[in-house]
Amino acid sequence: MSENKNTIKKPEVIKPEVKKAPKKRFKNMHLFNHNVSFSKSAASILDGSFLTRENLLRQLPFIIFITFLAIIYIANSYNAEKTIIEINRTKKQLEELRYEYITTKSNLMFQSKQSEVAYRLSTSQVKESTVPPVKLISKVEEK
Repeated sequence: MSENKNTIKKPEVIKPEVKKAPKKRFKNMHLFNHNVSFSKSAASILDGSFLTRENLLRQLPFIIFITFLAIIYIANSYNAEKTIIEINRTKKQLEELRYEYITTKSNLMFQSKQSEVAYRLSTSQVKESTVPPVKLISKVEEK
């Protein structure tokens, strides 16, 4: 075979050896690191170091979001209490109106009894009829 002298050979790429990570004894080892991070965060909140200028500017959107959620939560609870108070007030009014309805209906039934009507009309010129009513029948003439 004849090789062309103008051909450029590509250099061989040497691949670095990839080191395999050692097998973990515990599957959830990252959870332990997370707990350490959480304890550091909790400690920074308790001692107030999270309010330093750098951290505060980085966490400002989150703090504003939490504040917004707190305001919405408070407003929602006030609205719920207001609604509950209004429902109770309406229930009391309904109960009072129901009692008034029952009392008025009872008085009307008492005052519309025949004996009560006769007693009230005894002072005026109107007297109770002693003649029983007569049924009138009219005859229709056919054409």
